[in-house]
Amino acid sequence: MPEQPDVRVLVVDDEQGMREMLSVLLSRAGYRVDAVSSGRQALKHIEVNTPYDVVITDLVMPGADGMEVLAAVKKHQSDSQVIVITAHGSTENAVEAMKGGAYDYVMKPFKVDEFRLVVERALEKYRLLRENLDLRREVTGRFEVERIVGSSTGMRKVVELCRRMGNTRTNVLITGESGTGKELVARAIHHLGSRSTCPFVSVNCGALPESLMESELFGHERGAFTGAIRKSDGLFREAEGGTLFLDEIGEIPLQVQVKLLRAIQERTVRPVGSMTEVPVDVRIVAASNLDLDKEVGEGRFRPDLYYRLNVVRIDIPPLHDRREDIPALIDYFLARYSREAGRKIKGMSREALQVLLDYHYPGNVRELENVIERAVALGANEVLGLDTLPPNVFQEMAAPVRPSVQFGDQFNLDRVLDSVERQYILEALEQSGGVRTKAAEVLGITFRSLRYRLRKLGLDGGTFDE
Repeated sequence: MPEQPDVRVLVVDDEQGMREMLSVLLSRAGYRVDAVSSGRQALKHIEVNTPYDVVITDLVMPGADGMEVLAAVKKHQSDSQVIVITAHGSTENAVEAMKGGAYDYVMKPFKVDEFRLVVERALEKYRLLRENLDLRREVTGRFEVERIVGSSTGMRKVVELCRRMGNTRTNVLITGESGTGKELVARAIHHLGSRSTCPFVSVNCGALPESLMESELFGHERGAFTGAIRKSDGLFREAEGGTLFLDEIGEIPLQVQVKLLRAIQERTVRPVGSMTEVPVDVRIVAASNLDLDKEVGEGRFRPDLYYRLNVVRIDIPPLHDRREDIPALIDYFLARYSREAGRKIKGMSREALQVLLDYHYPGNVRELENVIERAVALGANEVLGLDTLPPNVFQEMAAPVRPSVQFGDQFNLDRVLDSVERQYILEALEQSGGVRTKAAEVLGITFRSLRYRLRKLGLDGGTFDE
């Protein structure tokens, strides 16, 4: 039998003979086998190890029994298939095991060949579940990444980092101005990874009242404070197995930062009003539009927490630094909002598109999205024109930057204007080959006016043709 190093099996039985027999049987089939002699040892393996394909557990054991092992597998490694074996079987036990999610229930003694077939079928079910999960994750992850619109160098780097971080549990810090799409990037990281089937919980730390922040994050017991009429698990436990996205992390006060650091380091939380630490399995993705390096330097953000969060950093460039992405974003939002409105919109007029390409976008992608949503709502035609755009996008066009003028003691306006006029006339004469009539046409004045200006500037003595 060829080796199958990718197949991992956990055997749990307090009888040494049965444990050794199953280990030999499964090892000869090419599987990697871990064998433990108690349910308590099995619980530790299940909590800390990578998922097993199949778990084979005795039902009746001292300490933690087979039903507890089954429950732990379904909590921590939900796709793993569990085969329950026992010499003390009953219909009630079998029904209870199957309701708890066991793949099969086998009575001792059993025939080796028949048991091997049960294991193979359990493995086949595990593979099908994993293939379906991988397919769903790939489709969902691809959808989330495709929502990150842009082919600029900066955005290609962002997408690449999202793909690389998806299957890790490394903490990620996302930085960028308000409106650049930090939560969109966080969702892409979550859906590209193995945690995609578990919750993605998002919280804007700046919107949490300081007095309630600790209980919102870590939970609280009933009666822990005035108004705590019922127990709350908190956001960490709500995101169990998945991702907790802490947006605007720089808004968390220092006293809560201490407890957040402990939760991240120890992977436990203590609800307000409780003396018990509760284990949590959560991947942290944080974001901020503040300069956290500066916040640390000025004492408003703990450096140890910053280093814990800033394991991998993803910087999202502002829209004005990736202007080549604006046409693709316009097309994306036009398609989205015209579809929602049930309208067929071909695009923007040339003039409207040019205004959008020239605008600075202090609100970044969120502002552009709002502009396009407004245009779709107001536009009466298939091509959206200037009349659908908000007034503020025209302000930069209406107020061009004027050059700075230095006035000295010797400044003379007539002399400055004569100098500019001389420059333009000489350039026009040069381009027209010295022919004055052609130069007058280039300058947009009459030949008589040009001749007057040449005399005024002392240029009428040159060798120019009429």
